[in-house]
Amino acid sequence: MTSIVTYLGDLRTSSIHLQSGTEILSDAPVDNNGKGEAFSPTDTVANALATCMMTIMGIKARDMELDLKGSTAEVIKIMNAEPRRIGAIEIAFEMYGTVNIKNRIILERAAMTCPVFLSLHPEIDKRILFNWK
Repeated sequence: MTSIVTYLGDLRTSSIHLQSGTEILSDAPVDNNGKGEAFSPTDTVANALATCMMTIMGIKARDMELDLKGSTAEVIKIMNAEPRRIGAIEIAFEMYGTVNIKNRIILERAAMTCPVFLSLHPEIDKRILFNWK
């Protein structure tokens, strides 16, 4: 088992990761009758894409003896109305580290193989930008 999700009422859930005990709260978004005081379930999907891509790049960078520490990703989730679902996820990576062009290409391609990227429905537009500093 990965987690236990408990409905707390008022459109809020608590998810406990069983291995670590870490808690994630989620709220329905304001535009869907919620308070928007925490990540919505669709926010977590968009965020999961960025964290997965960053993790895969981190693994590959470590194998290549490169350091990407301090790199960030800005995530934008765009919802479709009918049916209500994620229509697009935009991620702008700000990548730090001394990385040559060849290794940048290797890392960017590795990111596109992350399990979340490959699991998302193909109709979700994934707009990914890498800015190397």
